[in-house]
Order: sequence, then structure tokens, then C-alpha cells
Amino acid sequence: MKLFSFAGLLLLVVALAAGCAPSDTPPAEAPAAASIPFRNDGTVRFTRGEEELLTIAIEIADTDSAIVRGLMQRISLPDLSGMLFLMPSEEPQSFWMANTPLALDLFFANTTGEIVSIARYTRPLSPEPVLSNLPARFVLETPAGFADSHGIIEGDRIEWERRD
Repeated sequence: MKLFSFAGLLLLVVALAAGCAPSDTPPAEAPAAASIPFRNDGTVRFTRGEEELLTIAIEIADTDSAIVRGLMQRISLPDLSGMLFLMPSEEPQSFWMANTPLALDLFFANTTGEIVSIARYTRPLSPEPVLSNLPARFVLETPAGFADSHGIIEGDRIEWERRD
């Protein structure tokens, strides 16, 4: 009896882990999109050298469950907004779009805030991993086309601030 309970618990843990956003093994199919409101947790400022390029509103994903959920099932984002993922450590990052109906740009930034990689125009609902080219500590997701529309390039920096 205890063996069955342990096996059942193990199966549940594996099933829950398969639903994570950052991973190399996406879920088999995406659920229907639902309207989830944007939560304004703070701001990200883009800079190039001493020049401030742009400031946007952000929702912050800083817990395991928020990182797992990400922008899954979101059907829209407000103008000049995104989601900032505070990853536990600086390392190569892998995200997928399997449950995300929005095309996104992903900005991978190292511990100092330098953008080390940009994944532009990611394909919605795709099970293919979106990888950082270099180790990253922060990942910022914005609507697709954001990098091109605002001239954001690798080497620019992000600085984030949480609202009071």
C-alpha cells in the first residue's frame, strides 16, 4: 500500500513539473486561452551607456509558481509592459511558448542587467525551447516586435524596480 502511495505521489510531482514554463520538455497541448489581468508590480528601465531609452511597467515572476505560470494563457498585454522573471541563478535559460498564445520577444540579461541575448518574435503555442545564448539571471518577456520597435539590442541594460 505504501509503495502505491509513493508511486502516485511521484507521478503527481512529475505531472506538475511538466507544466513549468522554463524547461526543456513542454506539455503535450495548450489549454484554451483565458483573460488574465496584468498586475503592475514595478518598472524596467532600458539604458544604453548613460542614455535612458525607455521605461515599461512589469509584472514580476519571483516565486516558483509565478515562474512556472509566466504569461501562459494570456491573450494580451498592455502597451509598454512585460513580465520580468527573477531566476534563482545566472545560468543558460530555457523557456517555451507551449501554453502562451502571444508572440513575444524575450530579453535575457545577466546579473549586472546587461542584455546578453534577445529572442525576437517567438512562435505562440510552440513546444520548441527558446534558449539564451549566454548565462542569464533575468528574463523579460514583452510583446513580439518590442525590441525592433524600440531599438533594443544586445549590450543594452535593464534596471528594474519594484513598486512600493
